[in-house]
Amino acid sequence: MSIRTDRVSDLMKGEISRLILRDMRDPRIGFVTVTGTSVSPDLRLVRVFVSVLGDDAARQASLKALNNAAAFFRRSLFKNLRLRHAPDVVFRLDESLDRGERIDEVLRAIHADEAARAADEEE
Repeated sequence: MSIRTDRVSDLMKGEISRLILRDMRDPRIGFVTVTGTSVSPDLRLVRVFVSVLGDDAARQASLKALNNAAAFFRRSLFKNLRLRHAPDVVFRLDESLDRGERIDEVLRAIHADEAARAADEEE
């Protein structure tokens, strides 16, 4: 990515976060955090990665509500950031936090097994 697309991506991330916090009134949208954005080189597509607090049903409901509001985000980004083209906005769940949590659980289990083996060997 170029410096320009990185800069525009950061601007879009901030603007979308602000719009979700301030302007979204949909009750299906739970506690949503924008974790990142990815902008195409021609700035016509932005993928927004979000993390949603709650169970899988709440995550899917929030994601569906956000994608249904994509036209609102498209208009707002175009107007507020003064872009040449209104980008298509697509929301995706950011699974990296869940994967990190699973890795931590596995590592804790390994350490617990090693500690139990060390205790058995000492006896």
